[in-house]
Amino acid sequence: MVVTDLTSDLALALDLADTADRITLARAGATDLRVDRKPDRTPVTDADLAVEDAIREVLGAQRPQDAILGEERGGACSAESGGAGDAGRVWLLDPIDGTKNFLRGVPVWATLIALVESGKPAVGVISAPALRRRWWAATGAGAHTRDPHGSTRAIAVSRVGDLADTYISTTDLGSWAKHRSRECYLSLVDATWESRAFGDFWQHCLVAEGALDLAAEPIVNPWDVAAAQVLIEQAGGRFTDLDGVARCDGGSALSSNGLVHDDALALLRLP
Repeated sequence: MVVTDLTSDLALALDLADTADRITLARAGATDLRVDRKPDRTPVTDADLAVEDAIREVLGAQRPQDAILGEERGGACSAESGGAGDAGRVWLLDPIDGTKNFLRGVPVWATLIALVESGKPAVGVISAPALRRRWWAATGAGAHTRDPHGSTRAIAVSRVGDLADTYISTTDLGSWAKHRSRECYLSLVDATWESRAFGDFWQHCLVAEGALDLAAEPIVNPWDVAAAQVLIEQAGGRFTDLDGVARCDGGSALSSNGLVHDDALALLRLP
């Protein structure tokens, strides 16, 4: 059995993010970038695949008994783990979150790396090299960010306690009509101070550092939000699905400063 602790796991995740950054920055804007469409009609590039393959190779050497679940390659466990991972340890990988932005030259995309232990995210790294930003957290170690100038600092959620003063973000508004309730989301927007659609990973990072107070998504995969969950929680906030359960695999996501969470859930509750 490989014995690890969250300190070494976080250090490994940060090294994996460095590897991912080198690959994605080299392929961003490349004229020979190869793009395919997955069955759900979302794009996947050769950069997505190269990042996930590179991370899997390192994890296979450094954490051979851990399970791995990635957006592009699916699930793969070592034979020694019997399919369950060491003590329920699973690495969740999203090689490029925001692939559409990556393709269009919008710099808001990131590699997401999370370690989930016994069903709960314990380590999370979100690296957005085109923004020159990175966020990371581990259970009991707080949440941190690195700014474009290379300085690092601890981060914390806002202290806004009234929904009427809340700054909220979501992804594409159309996804609410398809996957949840556009009317419920608009009722929440009407109850808040200001709304934007920063989308994907960035809105959750902005909640973690106190720039936003709420971020809501009607449809997510576990690799989309596992890193965000531990980041939000370690920054002092709250992360649940839209039914109020603190999980990254519930199919939806709501991150907040914690103070306005229940009020937001009440408005998002389906009839």
